[in-house]
Amino acid sequence: MFKRFLGMFSNDLAIDLGTANTLVLVKGRGICINEPSVVAIQYDKHGREHILAVGQDAKDMVGKTPGNIKAIRPMRDGVIADFNTTEMMIRYFIEKVHNRKGLFSPRIIICVPFGLTQVERKAVKESAMSAGAREVYLIEEPMAAAIGSGIPVKEPNGNLVVDIGGGTTEIGVISLGGLVLSKSIRTAGDKIDKYIIDYMKKNFNLLIGDRVAEDMKISIGTAIQLDEELTINVKGRDQVTGLLTSVEITSEHIREAIKEPLKEIGEALKLVLEQTPPDLAGDIVENGIVLTGGGALIRGLDKYLSNIIKLPIYVAEDPLLAVAKGTGKALEEIDLLQQTVYEE
Repeated sequence: MFKRFLGMFSNDLAIDLGTANTLVLVKGRGICINEPSVVAIQYDKHGREHILAVGQDAKDMVGKTPGNIKAIRPMRDGVIADFNTTEMMIRYFIEKVHNRKGLFSPRIIICVPFGLTQVERKAVKESAMSAGAREVYLIEEPMAAAIGSGIPVKEPNGNLVVDIGGGTTEIGVISLGGLVLSKSIRTAGDKIDKYIIDYMKKNFNLLIGDRVAEDMKISIGTAIQLDEELTINVKGRDQVTGLLTSVEITSEHIREAIKEPLKEIGEALKLVLEQTPPDLAGDIVENGIVLTGGGALIRGLDKYLSNIIKLPIYVAEDPLLAVAKGTGKALEEIDLLQQTVYEE
């Protein structure tokens, strides 16, 4: 009875708890929060933790904090790496969308990568419950991405979606409201950034951080050779002299740097297609493949993957928000909720 009373004063939430970004949708209001999944923790003289900043403000502190402050990314490879910090982050976002603390207890649906273990699923649920949720549902990323891309997931028709996030790439074959086949690999945005860092170190003796690598990927990253090369000046520390320096990097350099992780994504996609039942494979040939997630924004990635598998590939409209929108839609449509969501 008390839970029902609390529910009268709460708005249900959909959370895309991503490695790179966390998006929160409030039922009936749409996306209210779109912030990096970063928490800045300050330690007082007694060693106690206090939240200093969450989201973009915390991300701006990465690599720049003094000894008593840590900027933490609590999600790694799509799973919770730091339980306490994740709970702090979820609680902060819940309170932010409600603009108040105290008596509220929303139902929450959280998007998680395919293939999480039961222990990892339990950790996600307990994190949300500890942060104040009344009920917690989980929906798998490929399904959320398909729903958010406008794919008619309830139809008896095979569709394939590839969601390239920060920590994982999720590939799913969907039909009749369920995942017929799915694969999750830990090759995605973060790994691509690390390949850029290693390339700069090996070829230019330049030491750069994660933020600079991500900026390079966004600014000039490409999967195919461009008609006109893009360039960017990159600042870092020369690992030989130890002096600060700047070098000009082209889109061709980045294409060379990221070819291995992109090849891994292409191989995973081929593997899923090889395992797809024949009737659904025919549907996919006709419908094509949909790309979602931040990785879908890498220039020419659709053409690159299409050349590997010899099938048409399309980038979803607003690929960055596809998973979040799909999670929100699953919350609003109870029939989809029952078919595609797990209540743990």
